[in-house]
Amino acid sequence: MPVEFNHTIIHARDNRASAEFLAHILDLEIGTEWGPFVPVATSNGVTLDFASIPPESITLQHYAFLVTEEEFDGVFQRIKDAGIEYWADPHGKQPGEINHHHGGRGVYFMDPAGHGMEVISSPYDSHGDSHGDGRNDESAR
Repeated sequence: MPVEFNHTIIHARDNRASAEFLAHILDLEIGTEWGPFVPVATSNGVTLDFASIPPESITLQHYAFLVTEEEFDGVFQRIKDAGIEYWADPHGKQPGEINHHHGGRGVYFMDPAGHGMEVISSPYDSHGDSHGDGRNDESAR
């Protein structure tokens, strides 16, 4: 059987609030809470299990989600409608903008726990200069 990524645990201040936030932005469903987890499943079967822990114990992470161009429109509209601050870059140097890397669009924002969230409409080209300016993809992240 080929190896597949199945689930990950995302630390949150409030597992329900973080799960509801991401599910709303990405237009996903929240699963049935079990134990300390509030699950949100993506269309490729990966489950994000949100777990509440003390805020000082949260190590901030980055999570990127690949969506279609049409889905990006919905995601971006929900971000704007909710008044969520967003950027075209992961360092927050291009506020209120989206990017057009890799032949698609991308946006960065924070979840309620402070995790960096990224939504892209085209997968990264990990081997080439898709920016046309000499930068490789790693320098653009």
